[in-house]
Amino acid sequence: MSSPSPATAHSTKAATAGDLIRAEALSKYYGEFTAIQDITFAVPSGSVTAFLGPNGAGKSTTMKILTGFLAPSSGRAFIAGIDVDEDRIAASRSLGYLPENGPLYPDMTPSSYLRYIAGIRGLDGAAQRNALDRVAMQCRIDEVWHKSIRKLSKGFRQRVGLAQALLHDPQVLILDEPTSGLDPNQIQLVRDLIRALVAPKDGQPAKTVLLSTHILTEVEAICDRVILVSEGRLKYQGTPKDLVAGSNIETRFRELTRGIAA
Repeated sequence: MSSPSPATAHSTKAATAGDLIRAEALSKYYGEFTAIQDITFAVPSGSVTAFLGPNGAGKSTTMKILTGFLAPSSGRAFIAGIDVDEDRIAASRSLGYLPENGPLYPDMTPSSYLRYIAGIRGLDGAAQRNALDRVAMQCRIDEVWHKSIRKLSKGFRQRVGLAQALLHDPQVLILDEPTSGLDPNQIQLVRDLIRALVAPKDGQPAKTVLLSTHILTEVEAICDRVILVSEGRLKYQGTPKDLVAGSNIETRFRELTRGIAA
């Protein structure tokens, strides 16, 4: 029997106690349409994992299930060991989520918006002030702190969205297209922020990041693991190096998503 391909060999990796994001046989059906089927993967603690796939592959559906915005038709999702379907509120305490084109209130300022979100998160008094100071510095939004969100550039609006996801200092971040539509300088700033989040500092544990992206250079720039889906099914999970396997990431992406003959 021939040896398995890298896609097959790495798609069966078992979850471990250090995996802060786990999907176990996730499926989602809309009538006769299958959005995803039997998706199983694990994201190790302290890693930056790219979630890749062509449009319509099932990435956003999977992310919405992981974050509790959708219930799976079958299977289970875990955040920091908590079953999302059984206790969504508890799971959300360990999770920061930035959806693609995340909704903001354009008539508010970053200051008023983030204070509002902090209140929803149960932060008040000194805890709220400390959290606001922390995310303003992390996301470099202090210079627009009192400007209307409506008047901010897309780059600054994206940073405000990131600040919202980081406000309660979660262990896990799920980011859907965090650099989409940004210019090269803004992309670099977001990359630097993500690198800083997964670097342990002052005794604080590294965060675990799952990010969806269509920018394949992003994978090689900041990611240490890759999950790739196509047509609602898992095609690969493992390291970028093993994914490339002597080729290049664009070619391997097309091969695994049937863009060209393998």
